Amino acid sequence: MTDSQKSDETAVVANQDAVEATSPNGTEAEAVAEQTPAVAADETPAATSAPAAEEAPAAEEAPAAVETTATEETSAEAAEVAPAEEEAPEAEVAPAAEETKPADSRPTPSPAAFAARPKAPAAVVPAAPAVSAASLAEAAKWGRAEGDGHVFLTLDGEEIAVGQYPGVSPDEALGYFARKFDDVIAQIVLLEHRVESKAPATDMQKTVTHLREQLAERNMVGDIRSAESRLDTLSEQIAELEKSEKAAHEAVRANELAAREAIVAEAEAIAGQDPAQIQWKTSSARMNELFETWKAAQKSGVRLGRSNEDALWKRFRSARTVFDRHRRAYFSQLDSNNSAAKVAKEALITEAEALSSSTDWGYAAGEYRRLMDQWKATPRASRKDDDALWGRFRAAQDVFFSNRQAANDQIDQEYTANLAVKEQLVAEAQALLPINDLNAAKKALQSIRDRWEDAGKVPRADMGRIEAGLRKVEDAVREAEEEKWRRSNPETKARTNSALSQLESAIAGLKEDLEKAEKAGDQRRIKAAREALEARQAWLDQIQRSASDLA
Repeated sequence: MTDSQKSDETAVVANQDAVEATSPNGTEAEAVAEQTPAVAADETPAATSAPAAEEAPAAEEAPAAVETTATEETSAEAAEVAPAEEEAPEAEVAPAAEETKPADSRPTPSPAAFAARPKAPAAVVPAAPAVSAASLAEAAKWGRAEGDGHVFLTLDGEEIAVGQYPGVSPDEALGYFARKFDDVIAQIVLLEHRVESKAPATDMQKTVTHLREQLAERNMVGDIRSAESRLDTLSEQIAELEKSEKAAHEAVRANELAAREAIVAEAEAIAGQDPAQIQWKTSSARMNELFETWKAAQKSGVRLGRSNEDALWKRFRSARTVFDRHRRAYFSQLDSNNSAAKVAKEALITEAEALSSSTDWGYAAGEYRRLMDQWKATPRASRKDDDALWGRFRAAQDVFFSNRQAANDQIDQEYTANLAVKEQLVAEAQALLPINDLNAAKKALQSIRDRWEDAGKVPRADMGRIEAGLRKVEDAVREAEEEKWRRSNPETKARTNSALSQLESAIAGLKEDLEKAEKAGDQRRIKAAREALEARQAWLDQIQRSASDLA
């Protein structure tokens, strides 16, 4: 079998596989193309390259077996599928996506393989989709198609063969390769919209690179340079978008870092407090809140970098460790203090309970005051223990004071008659006021006092009132005695007589001065002498009245 016959048979087999894989609604490749228009150009193996057409003349007889111009393609269907993968839904026939090696490296089937196959029906040429006049006119600016289906791209004044679409009109062949360019433009437009809306820039540069590679394959017809220029602009815009996203991310990261720093700083401040003064309940609750906040930030917050997070976590963990160590030490010491306080207060309770049955009211009351002072000086035990201990101590006191009150009540009943006697004595004493005759008042008061002592005790509730009534009369008598002594004091009388003598001598001299001034007619001396004489006379009158009182 000649090489030409092998090539013809290979084309027939490939075309038969394509026909068997075709569905009435279009090929699988068309369905994929409709859902994702951004299909890579190297996945569309419709048209053959110009060199491939020259090497395989049998392609004109079996146009379904075509090859692409992309020699780097890795997909198997690039070698032997018909050019309907990216066509509109009107296409009725398309090749199945078989994973084969490229045509130039595929081994030649053996004659036995052809004999085993059923005879293939006549090759079916897929119908090319309709192309609008506007699209053809635009495509005609950048390329042309020959009658045998070969299509050329005009780029920078030079024609480049992009592939072959045999068995269709030149317009249809040109439209097919123009649509491949339109697909790239559609992806560029989509990317421009994403950049304009400031969508996340992740993988945008990869998309630009992929589209550049598609344009560089030169297997489409269109304004390649314009598309490349748009990609250049997009690349710059994406770079700026990445910078802004990075700046925003850094700002968020800085805020998150500050928030974490605040958590750590507060935890360190709590751990650094004096264990003897810290409010453990409040501080423990706050430390737990900080830990939950840390976990929430670690779970859903912005990543700060391993070094930052490790450093902050070490500080936070160290603060929590110090706080827990101080808390355990504090409560351990507190338990020890509570135990010591409990022992001391139980000893006081033992003494109080022993005194509760005493009838030596004065001694026992003094001992209870001493025990109460010691109780106040003893540190508190735990609240539960301290309340129970205080209840026992207070119960022992209540027993004693209840017994004493009962005894006092009984005594008060016996002293009620004495109260009436003393009330009469108070009334008798108060009748001595005011004191006019000191000696008679003193004699009467002494009689009242003697009868007061004989009357006996009164109820405790009335004791203060009765004592105050008699004390008032006693104070009045004492003041009268002091006044009498002041008047009869010899020293006071001597000082008074000396003052009288001096004033009388001074008044006599002033009278002589006044007479001399009147004889001389000196008005100034007359006025001065009169004023001095009047002042000395007023002093003399005052001293004479005092002397009269003393007498």
